[in-house]
Amino acid sequence: MLDLIAPLADYGFMRRALIAGLALSLAAPPLGVFLMLRGMSLIGDAMAHAILPGVALGFLMAGFSLPAMSLGGILSGLVVAGLAGGVSQMTGHREDSAMASFYLISLAAGVMLVSLGGSSVDLTHVLFGSILAVDTTALLLIAAVSTATLLLLAVMFRALVMECLDPLFLRGQGVRPGLIQGVFLGLVVINLTAGFQTLGTLMAVGLMMLPATAARFWSKRLEGLMGLAIVIAMLSSTGGLLLSYHLDLPSGPSIILLAGIAYLLSALFGRYNSLLVRLRRRAAPLDTSRNGAASA
Repeated sequence: MLDLIAPLADYGFMRRALIAGLALSLAAPPLGVFLMLRGMSLIGDAMAHAILPGVALGFLMAGFSLPAMSLGGILSGLVVAGLAGGVSQMTGHREDSAMASFYLISLAAGVMLVSLGGSSVDLTHVLFGSILAVDTTALLLIAAVSTATLLLLAVMFRALVMECLDPLFLRGQGVRPGLIQGVFLGLVVINLTAGFQTLGTLMAVGLMMLPATAARFWSKRLEGLMGLAIVIAMLSSTGGLLLSYHLDLPSGPSIILLAGIAYLLSALFGRYNSLLVRLRRRAAPLDTSRNGAASA
């Protein structure tokens, strides 16, 4: 066991990567829970790709400058979210279809921009990240984003819950649901932007959504969903880092694959609505009928 966790004590880059992963694991999964409750799980994936053009522009203008790439990603994500909402309101199309359209445009534009101004190595770094290359600047950014996210979620918690369950009641209380949704999507964007340095733009949403969907099989209470999602994300981050070090695997995919394994195990053996629970429910009437026939 000591040999297993020794890299975390011996190497500074492993410690920075662990702190970054744990910080993201504190803030991103609660946002994933709210996305899941709103039926917007795939919106998170679309937003993850929406930040790519801004990240690419920041890269073209300043190279691998984290502040420039992060600022570009945040602005790009907010612009895409605003355009999708505006197109939906003006045309009457569903917002998810508009978001999917802009997501595809953003992905193509971002890949094109990075390809024009860099090598395949640069493109790989932007798309897939490198959590082992997290420096002090990136660590401070991730810590600041996670802290701000948790504080805003604490302030907006009741309004977010009511906006998910009954937007009309929230409007009757003098609170605009559109404002709450805008701030919430802003939090999603800045967390995805903070995560692109570690997991890349293609996989940043994984640490947000997979723990949340896995927790759904173990709890029906909102507090339980958030707590379990955070625990699953933290275990995935820590385990993925150690796995990548000992087996010489890419760190980002290792973290997301561990979260994916947690989801699959939860879907099979979870407490609520899992495959095991459904098989037991189907078997229960058969056992009852057999017992009745035997007694007769």
